[in-house]
Amino acid sequence: MKISEMRERTIEELNEEILNVKKSLFDLRISKSTYKLENTAELSKLRTQISQIKTVIREKQLNKQ
Repeated sequence: MKISEMRERTIEELNEEILNVKKSLFDLRISKSTYKLENTAELSKLRTQISQIKTVIREKQLNKQ
């Protein structure tokens, strides 16, 4: 998801997206620990996506004030 798409969503939708991404990240960590994960770059992509979503949420909170 692009940052422009994130900015169009509400804070509640973004919080739900964070939960979904965290679940995916957990599943990838399990796959990594059992040596079934082939593309380890997915871990860093998901962590980056979480931080981007959190940044957009914070921007929205500051704009409300």
